[in-house]
Amino acid sequence: MDYLRFRSLWGVEEPLESVLPKIKALGYTGVECPLPEPEKSNSFKSLLSETSLKYIPLIFTSGNTVSDHIQTFQSQIDLALSFDPYLINSHSGRDAWTPAERNRFFTQAQKVEQATKARVSHETHRGRILFNPWVTQEVLGEFPDLNLCCDFSHWVCVSERLLLDGEEEYIKIAAEHCLHIHARVGYEEGPQVPDPRAPEYQTHLDAHERWWQMVWEAQSHRGFTATTLTAEYGPPHYLHTLPHTNQPVADLWEVCEWQAQHTTEHYANWKTKLVK
Repeated sequence: MDYLRFRSLWGVEEPLESVLPKIKALGYTGVECPLPEPEKSNSFKSLLSETSLKYIPLIFTSGNTVSDHIQTFQSQIDLALSFDPYLINSHSGRDAWTPAERNRFFTQAQKVEQATKARVSHETHRGRILFNPWVTQEVLGEFPDLNLCCDFSHWVCVSERLLLDGEEEYIKIAAEHCLHIHARVGYEEGPQVPDPRAPEYQTHLDAHERWWQMVWEAQSHRGFTATTLTAEYGPPHYLHTLPHTNQPVADLWEVCEWQAQHTTEHYANWKTKLVK
């Protein structure tokens, strides 16, 4: 199973004309970001082609009703497919929906995916349907073919605990449906530790790395030929800042690069042990 790293463009302020070649030179397979504005679509496609970078569009359903969310899902899938994406990652629905509402959404979303042949992952994200492990388990029971983007940092924040001591079963269930990983370390009070390199967050890093390995193991058993991962840390105010000055406590580019490299090494070690 090949390991494909994607680079999030969240918080990247450097012009795409210069940063995309840099990302390619660092060994990334592609980039992940929201769909560009219509007037920038052609230039973005050209830059992707020139750098031979693949693309994971990030889409967001929206509106006041389930019908609104279904309509925006359909329209954004159609637009995303024009970029020949590697896969599409969706922030889907709302956390406040009833079981009937979320089932209606995913019933229609899967029809869209089947009709368009789109490879879509639905992210385990706060504010969305899959915002916690318990709702996600219920949804997967209703929709066993649903693909996830697993960002476990959100679940740590929502539940205010690392899902250990008998609760990793929820991680295992999600791992068996995971198409794509967002590698960010969360902690009990937030979705992003100030710096994953800090020793005080070693326990949190270890837990997340164990969960990502559970995804790789599940994907390997499912016959995946490649696994994809984006080290997705965000800028302020996801990234902590100092009071009064708003000075970031860490360098976002360095944090993303460290996490990407550290996880690459973790995958290589896991694969070596698997072969043995």
